Amino acid sequence: MSQYMVEFDLPAVMDEGFTNRIPAQRLKVEELMEKGFLLSYSLSVDRQKLWCIFKADSELEVMESISEFPLIKYMTPMITELMFHNMVAARIPLFSLN
Repeated sequence: MSQYMVEFDLPAVMDEGFTNRIPAQRLKVEELMEKGFLLSYSLSVDRQKLWCIFKADSELEVMESISEFPLIKYMTPMITELMFHNMVAARIPLFSLN
């Protein structure tokens, strides 16, 4: 399994059609993260770029996944296979049964 970065260019003007699809986009992102397929999802402060890291068997699998994004018709993707992607794991406290 490989990792892929998808960089999206977003529209300069976000019309009502775009903003109406944001809740559905968030739900899709959460679904892909829960499945472990989408590892990270980041938006630039100027809202012009979006970056995602996917874990997938192929670039085609990534393309199929992003085609399901509710906002895909507003975004221009560029997919790059990564050699590696390091990130800090969320620290979950261990609970004692004592």
